[in-house]
Amino acid sequence: MRVKKLIKWGKKYWYLIFTVFFLTATLQLLYSYLPIFIQYGINVLSNEDVSNVNFPKPYLEFLAKQTDTITIIIILGVSMISLQLVRSFMRFTDSYLKGRITENISKDMRLELYDHITDLSYTYHNNVDTGDLIQRCTSDIDTSCGFISNRFPEIVNIIATVLSGAYQVGRINFTLMLISLIIMPITIISSIIYFRYVNRKFQEIEEAESQMMTVIQENLAGARVVRAFANEQYEIEKLEEKNSDYSKKNGRFNTMMAIYWGSSDFLVFAQYSLTMLVGVYFAQKGIIQTADLIACLMLMGMLIWPFRGLGRIIADFGITLVAIDRIEEVLDIKSEFTEDNLTKPKISGEIEFKNVGFKFSDDNKPVLKDINFKIKKGEMIAFVGKTGSGKSTIVNLITRLLENTEGQILIDGVDLKSIDKRHIRRNVGMVLQDPFLFSKTVYENIAIANRHASDEEIYEAARLACIDEDIKGFEKGYDTIVGEKGTTLSGGQKQRIAIARILVNKRPIVIFDDSLSAVDTKTDLSIRTSLKNAQSDMTMIIITHRTTTAKEADRIIVLEDGMISEIGTHEELSHKEGLYKDLWDVQGRLEEKFMELIGGEKHE
Repeated sequence: MRVKKLIKWGKKYWYLIFTVFFLTATLQLLYSYLPIFIQYGINVLSNEDVSNVNFPKPYLEFLAKQTDTITIIIILGVSMISLQLVRSFMRFTDSYLKGRITENISKDMRLELYDHITDLSYTYHNNVDTGDLIQRCTSDIDTSCGFISNRFPEIVNIIATVLSGAYQVGRINFTLMLISLIIMPITIISSIIYFRYVNRKFQEIEEAESQMMTVIQENLAGARVVRAFANEQYEIEKLEEKNSDYSKKNGRFNTMMAIYWGSSDFLVFAQYSLTMLVGVYFAQKGIIQTADLIACLMLMGMLIWPFRGLGRIIADFGITLVAIDRIEEVLDIKSEFTEDNLTKPKISGEIEFKNVGFKFSDDNKPVLKDINFKIKKGEMIAFVGKTGSGKSTIVNLITRLLENTEGQILIDGVDLKSIDKRHIRRNVGMVLQDPFLFSKTVYENIAIANRHASDEEIYEAARLACIDEDIKGFEKGYDTIVGEKGTTLSGGQKQRIAIARILVNKRPIVIFDDSLSAVDTKTDLSIRTSLKNAQSDMTMIIITHRTTTAKEADRIIVLEDGMISEIGTHEELSHKEGLYKDLWDVQGRLEEKFMELIGGEKHE
């Protein structure tokens, strides 16, 4: 079964693989004739019988017609050079095709694995280690592809080499051939034992390397956080622990490998010595000619050394099976886009929750309980609540990143679970608290959600998000390259660029998940005013901890402990005892003072 997983990736390129197999086998067969040229030449120079030399009959007849020894030697030399030229061309073709196979299979595996990973659920990505996934997409794929394109042909190479060598030695002396093959059973048995060890130990090594890679990836991604807390020494010690564990396991594996290779070398040289001694004895007794002995010793490597290479293939096979299992483990995880016959209705922006509940599969405590509300098309709704009250869970349910475990969610009267996930996400825009920006220009980061947007639409979206002036202040304006993840920008600038990115896409439903948390109060007021004016028929959902942001909404929904405790307008809730009033009494006074400072109006 595990081998089938490996072979399936090469099926698409079977014609290239079989061509490589053919070239590999032919190369070894042709190589086996090189010592025969030496055998024939020595026999000619020694005036020995050449009738037993294993050349093709037409070639033997051609040489027999030659009477001059020098002419025969020249013919043999030219023939050897010609044979080597043919082998060189075949070797080049063989290497080229192996390269093509490796790159083609690598490309296919990377694309399929990456495509599948992007289709896996939000829950999976929340729980998986990024470093481990990176390792599966890189080193595991390289290991698997290298075995398919190089080690599989090498198996053919070993078989072809041994058969070609045995054929040629057997034609000279059958007993010498049998003696040369004595090592075969010992090598095969030791290789099987070694394979079992490798298969078990390399799994441990892969896991240790994965943990080390995760630590490295986390530290590179969170470099600013590590420095902000002066936590470098702790992270270095954490990496040292994982690195030491990986090194120890790898070291034990290398020790076993050294023992295996040392033992293999001893067996090979012992076998070579035995064959040589018997061959010399046969030559002394006149059983074989001196030229036959020289040819046999030259061919002996084709019978003995390939079995030493078998151990390397066996080791790589064990490593490859672990790597392919890790790749297939990810591919076997069910995609979140497996449902059939889902609808793609026109989305206008009406949302209704009916007795909705949600809890994670590994937790008995519900995150949401009995949630009921209705949002009309074009409304601006704010969700307010303490951390952990379930605000973000609600927006994740709307986008089907999570699936409600109870009740029903309707989008324009259609059950959300019957709507295609990609379709609903194309119609719902989200701005997160910590948005991700690509290492591109500011313009490209805004336009990435709508590649057909005009320059004016890009600039207008930036103005609505109150980021236009900041961008114009950059040295290269909209052509300024932002760093990886937008690290060259402030938190507020990143959030406003993300808002502009959503506005330029013009989706019927837009969700702001605490996406104004990093901007100052004045900018917050400006953005809210711009959004209110530009809202028209777009449904807006705002997740926020700021009551000053929530008060601009048409209605406010207050969440406490996964349940709705209050629903109403700012005027209603700010005068009604409850969580919202408590928050407003604190935050509202701050806004009053701020408005006084900037000459604004006090709230009533």
